[in-house]
Amino acid sequence: MTAIAPPRQAVIVAGGRGTRLRPLTDDRPKAMVEVAGKPFLDHLLEQLSEQGLKEVVLLLGYRAEAILDHVGTGRSWGLAVSTIVTDADDETSSRMLAARGHLDDHFLFLYSDNYWPLQVERLWGDYERLHRPAIVTVYRNLDGYTRSNVRVADGVVAEYDATRSRPGLSGVEIGYAILPRTVLDLVDTTDRPFEKVVYPRLVDAGHLAAHETDHRYYSIGNMERLPATEAFLSRRPMVILDRDGVLNRRPPRAEYVRRPDDVEWMPGTFEALRLMAGAGYRFAIVSNQAGIARGVMSQDDLVAVERHMRSELEQAGVEVEQFYYCPHGWDDGCLCRKPKPGMLFQAQRDFNLDLTRTLFVGDDERDGHAARAAGCRFAMVGDDRSLLDVARELVREAVVA
Repeated sequence: MTAIAPPRQAVIVAGGRGTRLRPLTDDRPKAMVEVAGKPFLDHLLEQLSEQGLKEVVLLLGYRAEAILDHVGTGRSWGLAVSTIVTDADDETSSRMLAARGHLDDHFLFLYSDNYWPLQVERLWGDYERLHRPAIVTVYRNLDGYTRSNVRVADGVVAEYDATRSRPGLSGVEIGYAILPRTVLDLVDTTDRPFEKVVYPRLVDAGHLAAHETDHRYYSIGNMERLPATEAFLSRRPMVILDRDGVLNRRPPRAEYVRRPDDVEWMPGTFEALRLMAGAGYRFAIVSNQAGIARGVMSQDDLVAVERHMRSELEQAGVEVEQFYYCPHGWDDGCLCRKPKPGMLFQAQRDFNLDLTRTLFVGDDERDGHAARAAGCRFAMVGDDRSLLDVARELVREAVVA
């Protein structure tokens, strides 16, 4: 049975010893390890508050007092926080059963060592559309970020393998699940992790939907993941820009910027980029270049144009971090040609961006569709709104924030 409204309550399992983070966890629980200047748990609580959650239940064990002293009632985050403390060596199945009397009919389930840019409305939309009792967020793992543990078919988790050893797996379950309280009826043992007990049974019944994402998640699960997570949560801002029609004049239909001499900058481009750079923004450019697939220009032509644009931008005092191009045609079935969001996700992975906080500037509907698919903010430029107008709005917004 589907809930009638998005969950107001989140449950965070945060009781383990965090042995893979030693020595950082010798004197604190994993969720209290500092990342980007504050405990990792703070980032999760801020996220939940921003997304409209009202209550949080923390399931604690190892060095619980550190979290109890730090979080208190949750007032600092605008949340009502309650805590359930069990033995440090309890498995999460035991902790979840201990919390049963504190749980809403439906709740958001999180791990205390994963961060993914949750957009509750999107997760809820899939939950209602797929009409299963439970839904879990699945990173599609197209880049082989880690070993997969699920297989999704038609929006439903068809296989869950905690050992990550079966052939054909193609996604990673990362938490951020909407679960009914009744899933606790599936727990018949307390000496195993909750998800390893419950998820296979939901899968067998066809009751576990998948909210699939290509946006990388970040973790403090081990020492190797910490640098990328630090970079991500430091949130150094970037603006992603379409090229033709935003930075330079768009050539006539079915024609392309094939030579450096074809580049004609839009009025105010340099001023706009300098203004945003002065406010701390970096830049990446994403552009469809089907002229390569059509044979009217070569990869070398594209490189020459990029080199020329970089040079003129640098002379104007602007540095572009990366140019991304889709060289494919409409019918090539690629993942990068806008309106598909592949280039945006590539920039996300390369620069550890939070796309939900990243502005993409384009000049047509395909750009807007790509932005929505990636979860980006979007600004359209055209005859009545220039890149310089967008830059001024963005800088004013940053000053107010």
